[in-house]
Amino acid sequence: MQRRAPSRRPNSAHPAPRRWVRQFQRPPAANTSRRNGPTPLSGRRRSAHSRTATFALIGGGLALAMVGLCLLVAVAGFAVLLSSDRVLPGVSAAGVDVGNLSEGDATAALALAWANDGIVIRDGARTWTAAPGEIGIALDANATAAQAREWGRSEGGVSGLFRALSGGVEIAPVLAVDLNRATDYLGAAKETIDVPAANAGVRLVNGQAQTTPASDGRVLDVAQTVRLLQIDAAVELADGALDLVMIPTQPTITDATPLVAQANVLLSSPFQVDAYDPIRDEWQHWSAPPDVWAGWLEASSDSSSTTGLALVMDEAGPTGFLQSSAAFGDERYIDVEDAVADMQAAIAQGQTAATVRVWHHETTYTVQGGQTLASIGEQVGIPYPYIQAANPGVNVDALSAGQELVLPSKDVLVPLDPIPSKRIVVSRGQQHLWAYENGQVVFDWVISTGLPTSPTALGVFQVQSHDENAYAAQWNLYMPDFMGFYHPGPNMDLWNGFHGFPTRGGGYLLWEGDLGTPVTYGCVLLSLENARTLYTWAEDGVVVEVRGS
Repeated sequence: MQRRAPSRRPNSAHPAPRRWVRQFQRPPAANTSRRNGPTPLSGRRRSAHSRTATFALIGGGLALAMVGLCLLVAVAGFAVLLSSDRVLPGVSAAGVDVGNLSEGDATAALALAWANDGIVIRDGARTWTAAPGEIGIALDANATAAQAREWGRSEGGVSGLFRALSGGVEIAPVLAVDLNRATDYLGAAKETIDVPAANAGVRLVNGQAQTTPASDGRVLDVAQTVRLLQIDAAVELADGALDLVMIPTQPTITDATPLVAQANVLLSSPFQVDAYDPIRDEWQHWSAPPDVWAGWLEASSDSSSTTGLALVMDEAGPTGFLQSSAAFGDERYIDVEDAVADMQAAIAQGQTAATVRVWHHETTYTVQGGQTLASIGEQVGIPYPYIQAANPGVNVDALSAGQELVLPSKDVLVPLDPIPSKRIVVSRGQQHLWAYENGQVVFDWVISTGLPTSPTALGVFQVQSHDENAYAAQWNLYMPDFMGFYHPGPNMDLWNGFHGFPTRGGGYLLWEGDLGTPVTYGCVLLSLENARTLYTWAEDGVVVEVRGS
C-alpha cells in the first residue's frame, strides 16, 4: 500500500462544520383599500411585484428541495459506508494509508509495510530505516486495523467521520516494545548518529592557509529517546517514524587564527603515507595534496603551546582517504584506525609523513594429492602446528585431495611492530645468513640450521626475545647470545632462535666444526663472535625470513 508522508503527531480534532439555511421572507400584502381605488399604473406594479414574489417562492422551494435531496443522498452514502467493514477514506495507521480497505486487507497492508519498509528513524531532515525487530518494536497489525476500522463509528464520533473524509486521521498503532533491545540498538548506533561539534580549523586558499569557522553539533540522548517509547510508543510511531532526542553541543575552539602560520609551514608539502608489508618486504605509498589534507586540520586546546592551541587532524578526513586509497585486491589490508592515529601523531610532531603497517587476513588452501600438513606448512611458510590449530577436528593423518584448509594469517608470526630498515635472511639450502640495513648487506655469514628431522621452519618471523645465555632443558644446553624468533607452535613456551656455540655439562662447546651443515634442533647456529654481533645489532621487531634456497 502507498505510505503517507510522515507527520509528527496525529491531527487534533476539528469541530463539525456549521449548517447554514437560507431564510426566505414573504412580501408585504398588497393595499386593497377601495377608498382611493386602484390606478392602472399601481395595478401593473402590484402585478409585477406579485410575479417576482411568486418566482422567489418557487426558486426557494426548489433550492430547499435540492438541499434536502443532497442531504438524503449524503446520509444514505454515509449509512452505506458506515455499515460496511471498510476503513473510512483518509485514515492512516503507523504511516500506512489504510483508507477504503477492508479490515483484513488493512491488517495485511500494515504487516507488509511494517516488515518491508521498517521504521523510519528521524533526526530533523536526516532519516534512516531500521527493521522493527532490531529496535525491539512489534506491531499488532490485527488490533491496529480493528482500531482503524472503528474510526468514525464507535471511535471519533461524527467529527471523526468528517476528519476521516477530509484525509486527516492517523491512528496510533498497537505496539509491544522491548525497552532493553531499543536501548542496545540506539546505543550501538549512537556513534554514527552523533554529529560532533567541529572546532575552527584551516583551509588552503590560493596556496595560503585561512581559518575555517567552527560548527555546532548534536548527540543522541539514548535514555530520553527510549523514555518517550516507554511513555507512549504508539503516539511516537503514529506516523511510522521515531524522532530521536538530540542534545546540542558546541565547539571548544571558535578561532584558529593563531595557528595560520603553523598551518602554512605544514601545508607547504603533501601528506605522505608509507605502508610497509613485513611479510612481502614491500612498500605502498599514498599522498594527499595540501589542498586535500588542509581540510582535515582543526584547532585543539594545548596547554604546552604558547598560543594555548595546537593543530590536530580530524579523523574523518584521513579515514576516508585511506579507505579509498588502500585497496590491495588480495588478503592484505591496513588497520585504518591505527593508521589514522599514526597520521595524527605525525601532525602533533610537526611532520607530514607517517609509516603504517600492512596486515594479512587468513586465507584458504586446497590440499593436493599426497600432501601432508608438514609439507603444506613448508610450502606456504607457516609451521604446521599453526595450521593444525586453525583447523580443529581435521584428521592430519588422512588429508584428501581437494580438501579445504584454513591458513592462519602470517601476521601471527610477526606480532611486533616491524623495523623496516633491518631484515635478516636465512637460507637453509645454502646454510647462509645475510643481514640488511637500509637495503644494504651488513653481515654475510656461514651458519647451521636444523637437522632434517627437526628443520628450521620456512617462513617470515621476527626477533622477539633476547637472552644472553638461554637454557634448553630438553637438551641440557646453554646457548649464548640467544635471540628467539619463532615458537614451533601456538601457545608453546619453546623458542627457536639464533645463538652461538652451545655448552653442556659446564664447559665444553658443541658443533664448533660443523658450521655450514644442518646440526641443530631447529635453531640457527652462528660462531660466538657473529652471535654476539647479531645479538647487539638486531633489536626486537627485526624481521627474519627463512628461505628454502
